[in-house]
Amino acid sequence: MSKQPAPEEQPAPQEQHPRHELSEVLHQPVRFSIAAALAKTETMDFKDLRNTIQVSDSVLSKQLSTLEKAGFVEIKKAFVGKFPRTSVRLTAVGHQAWEHHMATLRLIAGG
Repeated sequence: MSKQPAPEEQPAPQEQHPRHELSEVLHQPVRFSIAAALAKTETMDFKDLRNTIQVSDSVLSKQLSTLEKAGFVEIKKAFVGKFPRTSVRLTAVGHQAWEHHMATLRLIAGG
């Protein structure tokens, strides 16, 4: 029979590393860049967002779909005259996820 250490002798449970708090959705570089761009503005046109983060239409569209499924962005499609116009904005959930992700990165970096 093994003797159980007294409670004061037991090692304190080790805290989980902050990296476990990072958002898997936002950690991907293109999605991170999208969130960073959208966090600075109320809404952004698809074309402007594409040019800002320097990706193709198809890459941006695919990553926006992932962010939309996670509830992080809202995508609105409308027509201006005869021309389609797509705008994107971070949702409240997206803003919250972005702030938490950035705070966690700062914590990991020691800042």
